[in-house]
Amino acid sequence: MIFDTDVIIWALCGNEKAAAKIDAEYELHISAITYMELLKGARNKHEQTAIKRFIHDLGFKLIPINANISHRAMIYMEEYVLSSGIDLADALITATVTESNTILCTANHKHYKVIPSLEIDIFRP
Repeated sequence: MIFDTDVIIWALCGNEKAAAKIDAEYELHISAITYMELLKGARNKHEQTAIKRFIHDLGFKLIPINANISHRAMIYMEEYVLSSGIDLADALITATVTESNTILCTANHKHYKVIPSLEIDIFRP
């Protein structure tokens, strides 16, 4: 399962449901985009270190952006940016999930519902 940025933030903020959801999964993955979004949201070095430690200690595997993910994200942008307003980060995360043939765990399912083939596990904080 690939976890969206919002679920990781919920867990970092102490949300027990988010922590339980993460703990229940055998394989933990995040997109490189999620990692960058998390670091961007850090307000100081202490928070940045806590984010990096959280990702490392729980054993999240980071999925880098590769040529296939990039290409698929471009297709999603071409197809959906005008009709739904999908943004760059969501297109890249969606492409990562699709190319990895896995499931996305997110509370922001509205961001992703435009992609019909995407399997989503909706997290409710």
